[in-house]
Amino acid sequence: MASYGLFLLLATLTILSPGPGVVLTLSNSVRHGWSGALPGILGIALGGFLVAGISASSVGLILATSATAFTVLKYIGAVYLLYLGVKMWNTKTFIPTLNDTPSRPWRRFVEALSIQLLNPKAGFFFLAVFPQFIEPAGNYYTQFLLLVASYGLLVIGIHSGYALMASRARGWLSTRQGTRVVGKLSGLTFFSFGVLMASASK
Repeated sequence: MASYGLFLLLATLTILSPGPGVVLTLSNSVRHGWSGALPGILGIALGGFLVAGISASSVGLILATSATAFTVLKYIGAVYLLYLGVKMWNTKTFIPTLNDTPSRPWRRFVEALSIQLLNPKAGFFFLAVFPQFIEPAGNYYTQFLLLVASYGLLVIGIHSGYALMASRARGWLSTRQGTRVVGKLSGLTFFSFGVLMASASK
């Protein structure tokens, strides 16, 4: 396989960069603790795996060549991010109280999976990056699975690190000031990503 180390470096930098998935992991961690953020992290990792598979299929080619398909997916994803932005902006507290009903793990998993699947740019990342690191003379499927599995493991490791850091800030986030600052910043971040996605072009 060509430049596997370079692929790992590029994937690490991509995953580390702030995005909707990172913001969601941080939010889940401060709400539910490090272990409570794991369902969302697994959802993001599975989403990456599915997006990679879609990108390598005829569906990926349709999204890459069809302006209509790209636009539809783009606006669905943008609306979803805007919804999350409003939800975070109106957050009253990040720390559940005894009277709160915590979100179920499967909801956190589905929410994270949806963010990854509804982001057309993620698909084009795989379409553009994967071919550069696959040796034509080697077995395509073996190399593809290795790259996707490596990406998924990096997602789990890096997002777990983000979740651990966020869980340690729960004390401050239990205060009114902490909730206000992080809620507004998270809401603005999701809202910004939604606007950027809506205005994105291929």
